Amino acid sequence: MPAARTPRARSRVSITRMTEPSLADWLARLEALHPREIELGLDRVASVAAHLHLLAPSAPVITVAGTNGKGSVVGALEALLTHKGLCVGVYTSPHLLRFNERIRIGSRNVDDTDIVAAFEAIDAARGNVSLTYFEFATLAGLFLFKQRDVDVVVLEVGLGGRLDAVNIIDPSVAVITSIALDHQDWLGDSLDAIAREKAGILRPAIPAVIACNAPPAGLTAAVEESGARAHWLGEAFGVESAAGGWAGWLAGAGGEQRRLPVIHNPALLAQNLCAALQALECLGMSASDTELLEVLPALQLPGRRQQVTVGGVRVLLDVAHNPAAVARLDDFLEAEPCEQKTIAVFSAMADKDIAAMLELIKHHVDAWFLADQPGNARAASAASIAAQLRHAGVSMISVSRNLRQALARARSVAAPGDRLLVFGSFHTVAAALTWLSREQEKA
Repeated sequence: MPAARTPRARSRVSITRMTEPSLADWLARLEALHPREIELGLDRVASVAAHLHLLAPSAPVITVAGTNGKGSVVGALEALLTHKGLCVGVYTSPHLLRFNERIRIGSRNVDDTDIVAAFEAIDAARGNVSLTYFEFATLAGLFLFKQRDVDVVVLEVGLGGRLDAVNIIDPSVAVITSIALDHQDWLGDSLDAIAREKAGILRPAIPAVIACNAPPAGLTAAVEESGARAHWLGEAFGVESAAGGWAGWLAGAGGEQRRLPVIHNPALLAQNLCAALQALECLGMSASDTELLEVLPALQLPGRRQQVTVGGVRVLLDVAHNPAAVARLDDFLEAEPCEQKTIAVFSAMADKDIAAMLELIKHHVDAWFLADQPGNARAASAASIAAQLRHAGVSMISVSRNLRQALARARSVAAPGDRLLVFGSFHTVAAALTWLSREQEKA
């Protein structure tokens, strides 16, 4: 296992040119460059990565897959490793507001000029090989992590695992979070099939942290077949309720059990935070109790049960976009009741099980503000969602032509003490974050 290197000062190198395409120009080009938005498979992207000498990073790599919870694990890993003084390269997706969020180095989003320079290098290296938008983005992250000589790399799988572009890299530690039905068109229509795709990130003899409460048989079998050294939630590591938060245990490097202090962070699922801690144990970069208590209680991630107050109204933003994620949001609302009204702003993708999402949470909501997403062909229409709510016996419904209008209408009827709940997709939360920024500027 590669040891952590002593942190050192780094010089930033920015490449500027008299005339060059902007990042926006490049992203528009990438969207049109490949005939398919998604094309799973590793041969094309691995061939370009090999040409750029990106397949064997010098830094240890943690790869995170799963249906829900990946972002929380990645965020906790980044925060804890950064707190140790290490330079961390993080690749994640999708972004909320800016593409740059996908590639972070040293706790900062990478600049436009650096991403453009990476895209130019990739474009020159690929020859006639066609790459998708996501594959270009993945290679750009790996290119910049190598260029900046980061201490640790954290990679979040975009879709599935086995055939996802990040899987061209052999991880030092692999993490698999929860398994649920999502993206069935690509990953299969059963939990077992989806689990096998996620488990494709595992490697023989490499530590694997499995943070799934009820692992399907397909996951258990795939982990065993992989030959990975598995650390299962509830066995090697786990969480338990405690006064003021949660506590738990980890498996130390020598197999000894380590007890954790009580941690309070209701916004992020305890099992995901604990999975991040176990991954650090496996990597040989254990976080001390002091470090945990300094970092985790204050950790808040954009769009993950993020709370903002505007004019006395508490706004809760969550990217929950499938029934399993909405079920966890329901648990949070049960634990954090609102004494007055809860007003929901909701929009989701048409390929999701919207009826199940609404059924899980409708008892918490006093009024619904639904929105179309013009220009997003994947989004379900507000009218179709309204019909599903009416079928479920809900009558307090407003339909808007876009999310900005829905948010403004919801805010206009919210009184101090009410809660404004925004969820359903990354697009929904992104629109709300933009709207909130404008509202706060007005205040």
